[in-house]
Amino acid sequence: MKKKALAIALAMTGLAGTAYAADWTPPKVPDPIPDNLTWYGITPIGALDLGYAYQTNGRPLGSVVSGLEYSPFTTTRNYTGQSISTIQHSALQQSFIGVKVEEPLGGDWKAIARLDTGIDPLKGTLSDGCSSFIQNAGVAYNQQTSNADSGRCGQAFNGQLWGGISNKQYGTLTIGRTNSFQLDGIATYDPMALSYALSLLGYSGTNGGAGSTEAARWDNSAKYVYDYGPITAGAMYSNGGNATGFFGDAYAFMFGGHVGGFSAEATYTREHGAVNLQSAANLPLNGTTLFANMSDDTEVSVMGKYTWQLGSSSSSAPMYTKAAKAEPLPVDKFTIFAGYSNVRNANPNTPITQGNSAGGYQLTLLDNNAFTTARVFDFYWTGVKYDFAWGLSLTGAYYHVNQNSYVADNAACPATGGASAITCAGGYDQVSFLADYALNKHLDVYAGATWAQVRGGLAAAFPGNPGTKVLQGITFSGPAPGHDISTAAVVTGFRIKL
Repeated sequence: MKKKALAIALAMTGLAGTAYAADWTPPKVPDPIPDNLTWYGITPIGALDLGYAYQTNGRPLGSVVSGLEYSPFTTTRNYTGQSISTIQHSALQQSFIGVKVEEPLGGDWKAIARLDTGIDPLKGTLSDGCSSFIQNAGVAYNQQTSNADSGRCGQAFNGQLWGGISNKQYGTLTIGRTNSFQLDGIATYDPMALSYALSLLGYSGTNGGAGSTEAARWDNSAKYVYDYGPITAGAMYSNGGNATGFFGDAYAFMFGGHVGGFSAEATYTREHGAVNLQSAANLPLNGTTLFANMSDDTEVSVMGKYTWQLGSSSSSAPMYTKAAKAEPLPVDKFTIFAGYSNVRNANPNTPITQGNSAGGYQLTLLDNNAFTTARVFDFYWTGVKYDFAWGLSLTGAYYHVNQNSYVADNAACPATGGASAITCAGGYDQVSFLADYALNKHLDVYAGATWAQVRGGLAAAFPGNPGTKVLQGITFSGPAPGHDISTAAVVTGFRIKL
């Protein structure tokens, strides 16, 4: 599959290069959406991402979560060899609606705000990952539909909801429900821009949430960012609480900068009492509450990219904005990306015995000893992107994760017997390719392919040969060592953006 995907990517690159060398330019596509929709400082924002997907190993679309489980880096562990061919949504970007506010206050001060919420355009509902566990409670693996842990759990504003003030000299302060520094960072330095279908960083919230998906967005938080020339630094704090991503408090720091075509960023994050939902197969049949592993999480991350501008701004390539005559003409760009994160889950210093997950879903079994010794993930990623001046971009990316061998509920990885458990060391690999063509400023069409595989402890608890982890009568079963779980997918579609 790797060789096939690489051949496809090389073929796309060759075709694009041939067309460009021949000075071929595509016809302009009329853009009916105005460039400026701002009214009294309020601007509507949103995205609608729809298309088709085929997956070699996955689960059917769910009654709540109608997206596919694109990556086997997941707690659901419910791949059973079934191929899926379906209409899909949000392959490149979470479909959402919202508004942003930027209103001058005088003296170089501005009032700013943002509110947005993820939607499922195939169902006409708000995104609700937690409900997908309820829909699959106690259902056998081979009968489950798609489900996934998420910080988007049916809240009215399951994305961001914050307000604040900004000043070029004094910085920017926002208060409310905000992205973590890590989520903001990987959105910039992931070559696939957090694509659900093509990026581990996009599909799984583990990296963006410092180890816990529900903690990728912080409720009850204050966030401060200061720019000094090419340097950027920031700090944020949240007091957490019930029905958020973590019950305790959390704090994070960010430091970055840019010089010419190079930019980089480092982040440090600490969260207390974070929520990690357990698989729906662990729940009782027709259950209406959720089970979770509780943890204190720590993440350290560094990431960067470098962009080369190729050619001259006097290029004859067409511009698709209405202000084309007043703007410099675009040039080709080539960008390389790289990043590393170290994520640690440990037992919470303050045990959590009751409460709710994001969205207010009741938790009735909270395991405060799921990480008797720390579970450690090492994330690595790299990629390249070539942007043609006339609108086409080609991207390739590679993602890798290592998991250590750790002790959970006082049970270690089995030393003998050939069994693999979720506490055993394991690995994850993913390679992805994307061709995305901007027809105009607000509409693009795309086609992509991806292949991903888990092995060792990260492959345990998928249906297969026995492995063991027992918690209060719940037995996790998984494949023996060497029994890797893999899936491949192709997606195509279109995206409309405001």
